[in-house]
Amino acid sequence: MGQLDLRRLRLLRELRDRGTVTAVGAALHMTSSAVSQQLALLARDVGAPLLEPHGRRVRLTDAARLLLRHADLLFAQLEVAQTELDAYVSGAAATVRLDCFATSVAALAVPAMRRVALDAPQLTLRLREADTEEALDRLVRDETDVVVGLDGEVRVDDARFTRTPLLVDPLDVVLPSGHPRAAAADLRLADLAGEPWIVPPAGLCRDIAVRECALAGFTPRTAHTADSYVSVFALVRAGHGVALVPRMCAADREPGLTVRTPRAQQPSRQVSLFVRAAGDRAPHMRLVAEALREAADELEKSFSFA
Repeated sequence: MGQLDLRRLRLLRELRDRGTVTAVGAALHMTSSAVSQQLALLARDVGAPLLEPHGRRVRLTDAARLLLRHADLLFAQLEVAQTELDAYVSGAAATVRLDCFATSVAALAVPAMRRVALDAPQLTLRLREADTEEALDRLVRDETDVVVGLDGEVRVDDARFTRTPLLVDPLDVVLPSGHPRAAAADLRLADLAGEPWIVPPAGLCRDIAVRECALAGFTPRTAHTADSYVSVFALVRAGHGVALVPRMCAADREPGLTVRTPRAQQPSRQVSLFVRAAGDRAPHMRLVAEALREAADELEKSFSFA
């Protein structure tokens, strides 16, 4: 079977619905001979007769009815595609898939989703928590549309992505509230060289902690490893160690903890927005990006306690 022409398939549907070649021609402003010619070309493409004589008229063959069953499904799907494409272009309605690293979900994604719900209630956001490297792999495979990620975990000059910096997220020292250094006027990382440390098992924040401690002249004595900041906070609160924690985690709101910015050093991580190249041109993508940028601006304004 050759490549099918959708216009000819539409003519075959019209013939089924209207009953005669003459009626099809009148409805579509075509001559009867032009309709017959296009249907003959469709039969050639299919490789089977589609019409057979029936008195003075023609009727559909079994092959034509089989083809039309599939054509009906095809045109229905094309209509769905056209509707979604129109929504994509106009921004009137769409679904945007959003991948975020763990600590950005509550700090950035949820406030952005709240704004989108108010400004564009017809727009649907579907969130998935994922590490940056995994999320960008999904972006390449068109399994997600927007990624909120960390620059230090990926190449930021990848031509497949458009990257927009969102905010710089400082890392602060977290100590138990009763720690002897909790009320120190000037806390340096070097002051904590003898302390047990709680660090992530791997990843950017572990790398930052090890690097910053090295710059302060010591190697942190790792007492515990924890990936979840809920676990980190519980361990620090119980007096099992100290930690460097992203300010995005809002450790200052946690009971039993003291959060301090180390003097002379300000560890940080860059949070950015990634989309496929040119993917931010669609109106609904711009809405989501703007909501994330506003959430990031508000978050940076709240970074004032230290």
